[in-house]
Parts: sequence; structure tokens; C-alpha cells
Amino acid sequence: MKIGVFATFMSPVSTFESVADFGRRAENAGIESIWMGEHVVLFDKMEFPYPGSSDGRIPVPQGGGMLDTVATFGYLAAVTSRIRFGTGICLLPQRNPIYTAKEFATLDYLSNGRIDFGIGVGWCKEEVLACGYSWEDRGDRCDEFLDILTSLWTQPTTSYQGEHFNLPACRMDPKPVQSPHIPIIVGGHSKRALRRTAEYGQGWYGFALNPSHTAPLLKDLDAALATVGRTRKDCEIVITPNAVDADTIKEFADLGVDRLVLQLGSQRADRIDRRLGELETLVSIAA
Repeated sequence: MKIGVFATFMSPVSTFESVADFGRRAENAGIESIWMGEHVVLFDKMEFPYPGSSDGRIPVPQGGGMLDTVATFGYLAAVTSRIRFGTGICLLPQRNPIYTAKEFATLDYLSNGRIDFGIGVGWCKEEVLACGYSWEDRGDRCDEFLDILTSLWTQPTTSYQGEHFNLPACRMDPKPVQSPHIPIIVGGHSKRALRRTAEYGQGWYGFALNPSHTAPLLKDLDAALATVGRTRKDCEIVITPNAVDADTIKEFADLGVDRLVLQLGSQRADRIDRRLGELETLVSIAA
């Protein structure tokens, strides 16, 4: 099983020196991949609480924010040579699909094929609206955008006419290094997210799960894959667990999980030192 790390790099704690140092040390520790989440703007009041914390708020430092995934992965790719990078997740239906296709194709090109494109529809209504889109149709828009991205990444010429986006015949280069394109890892636990995985994904990403939560979701995923004639043999299973030790690594492995993306936690230098040591041990257990 592969072991990655989920690193929520945040200003002002994360600096250009500390991010580069972490990337090099993670690679040297045998960690397979670094994953980042995405939020471009933050809100003091939200209709729906953040699902990853007890108080419903994104835990950012006072006056700080999350670093941009594209810029940070480009920076990390320049100071490493083997470790992969994954978005967990890219909030696709609040983005421009053409710019997104270009940015991630360029990342894949310059990193020599080290990008995994984790996507989802998001939970923050205020952020979707702030980016100029409507909330209720974000799932349908996500699917259209996936059609556009995969075409731009694989076809010499792309044109598209949809309900949410129209694109006249055009060319986009460079293409991604990976073939047929950058792996699309679909995040989310809903029935629609699992269907989207079956229809578009080379993998599925479950967040904040333990083995008992994961098992029924994988059964639902198997059913969704079967409806389109697929199986988990061609669908990587990626999980960020609530917590993990040697026993839970084995439980996840027995379920068929391919990659665990473990939380880094605090960005303080002393906590990173300790956590990297823990992760290196878990890498050896999972090997």
C-alpha cells in the first residue's frame, strides 16, 4: 500500500523555505505523494459547516489562508524528483475549465507526470457563489467540465456545446505527460459522487474515514462501477483516514485500499519533525 500525506499549507506559518524543506524531507522519507485541499476565499459565516472540524470552521491561523494548489505543486515539483502531488480536492465546478485544463496539463508536463487530479463539487456554498457560479447545479456543471478537460487533454482539437459551457473548436498544448491523461480521482461519499467515479474516474477518494465507514462505501462503489461495466481493478482507492496505526493499515489493505493519505497536522517545525518520523515508520509497515 502507498502512503501519502495531506498537507494543508497555510500562510503565514508555511513559508517558501518550510514548504520546500518539507517536500524534500517527505520524498526522502519514502512518502509516495503530497496532497493539498483547495479554498480560494474564506468566510466568517457559512450556511453549511466545514465537515472536517468539530466547530464547523476551517482551522486557519489568524490572518492566514490556504496556499494555492497549482502554484504550490509547481514549486514543490521544482525541488523534488519522485514524489507525486494530488489535489484533495480541486473544487472543479467553481473553476474555469479551460484554465484548469491548462494549469494541470502544464503541472504534469513540468513535473514529468507526477500529478493526480482529485476533484469534487465542494461543500461551501458561499465560495461557489463568490466565484460567479450557482450552487444547486454544481454537480451537472462538474460533469460538463470533466468532459471538457479530458477532451482538451487528449484530443488535437476540442469543441463543446453544453448547458453550462460552450467552447468553439480550439487546441490546447502541451498535453499531459501521463497517458491517456492525468488520473482523475473523484472525491465524495454521496451516491452521485460514486456514480461520477464510475463514469469519469481512474480512482475514488474518501476523506476522514475509518475501515468500518469505508467498507459499505466500497460496496456502493462496486455497484456503481458495475453499471458501466467496470470493476475496482481499474479504479484506485484513496483514503484519508481519521487515524491510523499498524492494525488499521492492515484493515484498509484487506478492504482493497491502494493508497492512504495521512494527515500531516500542525505546520510547526517541531511537530513536522515528529510527524515525519511517524510517517516514515508507517511507510515501512505498509510496504
